[in-house]
Amino acid sequence: MEATGTDEVEKIKSKFMSAWHNMKYSWVLKTKTYFSRSSPVFLLGKCYHFKTDGTYYIQHLTHSNGSNFDKINTEISGNVEEFRKDFISRIWLTYREEFPQIKGSALTTDCGWGCTLRTGQMLLAQGLMLHFLGRAWVWPDALDIDNSDSESWTANTVKKLTASFEASLTAEREPKILSNHHQGTLKRNCDDSEMRNEVYHRKIISWFGDSPLAAFGLHQLIEYGKKSGKIAGDWYGPAVVAHILRKAVEEARDPELQGVTVYVAQDCTVYSSDVIDRQCPFMGSGKADTKAVIILVPVRLGGERTNMDYLEFVKGILSLEYCVGIIGGKPKQSYYFAGFQDDSLIYMDPHYCQSFVDVSIKDFPLESFHCPSPKKMSFKKMDPSCTIGFYCRTVQDFEKASEEITKMLKSSSKEKYPLFTFVKGHSRDYDFASSPLREENDLFSEDEKKRLKRFSTEEFVLL
Repeated sequence: MEATGTDEVEKIKSKFMSAWHNMKYSWVLKTKTYFSRSSPVFLLGKCYHFKTDGTYYIQHLTHSNGSNFDKINTEISGNVEEFRKDFISRIWLTYREEFPQIKGSALTTDCGWGCTLRTGQMLLAQGLMLHFLGRAWVWPDALDIDNSDSESWTANTVKKLTASFEASLTAEREPKILSNHHQGTLKRNCDDSEMRNEVYHRKIISWFGDSPLAAFGLHQLIEYGKKSGKIAGDWYGPAVVAHILRKAVEEARDPELQGVTVYVAQDCTVYSSDVIDRQCPFMGSGKADTKAVIILVPVRLGGERTNMDYLEFVKGILSLEYCVGIIGGKPKQSYYFAGFQDDSLIYMDPHYCQSFVDVSIKDFPLESFHCPSPKKMSFKKMDPSCTIGFYCRTVQDFEKASEEITKMLKSSSKEKYPLFTFVKGHSRDYDFASSPLREENDLFSEDEKKRLKRFSTEEFVLL
């Protein structure tokens, strides 16, 4: 009886917290994001020029269900629309509510604690998009999702919040009807390539669905996080998330994912032979199959505050075609950094509470997985702890990327030591106890566990 009573208390507590987070993260937010017309904008290795004087801004409203709309207050020459289409095509993963209960808890939402897991998902999703779709791909419907009316959405938001709050307290939630702005429209005539791309677009999103079966969904990531001492409801640092993503990709069973692997740098060092071993696991066995690799590098850009000397390096990284973004943000607020203009970083924000979407159904709505409105933040406000991500399709790509990044590290470093390094050989050649390719049941090695335990009370984990 005592255990049952405790469970009931936890459920009631969870519902109160869910109601509060719905209020906190679901109100209509009206903000303006300013861009200069005279400075180039970089987005994950692509450069855009708006080619006019002065400034323009994107004004957006964010609604409780994640729907957004933008207004450009003046006509702009240049390729603004191309930039917007590219940005909107990136996969946006945010807080969700009313998803299946997380194992071992009463939680059905990640509001208030899951933002770093979400930004980690966005970085991994970008790597998978490069792998299956290529950097030139854009979502054909990208510019069609921002045609909402502000007044009607504002009214709908209030109604939804009221109903959500009442339902949270009474445990009488009704299933929501998901909106799809494209229902009833004529389907686009697609050639084989477009059809293939749309299949992969949906498949990648489905891997991040909020259900226990999704390979990179919140439920699975939390299970892997338990081996580092984290549970649902805890806050995760960018370094811990890097290792969780590595384990999730290693354990993925979908045949489509067998051609991708993840390598996490050790103590700010990328060991080239270890990376190549991951890319060529069958070397010497007569098999010619190689894997693409997503390289994750947990770093710290200064002490208590971000060192402005690292600004040019971070900008250089985001301008590389190999970059898949940065997991970072402010203390206790994680963002997915994907680009920059001048001294400001461009990011996607996971701090919006949206309704659960069942990605297992055919033609599930895609709108809430794409963000129409970029946000900007001054580099100096960035928390120093972050994880940088790169994608290399082949060994040759990795060798070229390591050369380019090494040159950038040397030219940008004003300190005696660079932010991180690429070295030849295996980690075991440098007196490490074991190879990162060892067979293991644990998420972390014993050395990693000791380091993570030491920094577990910090807002971000420093490796």
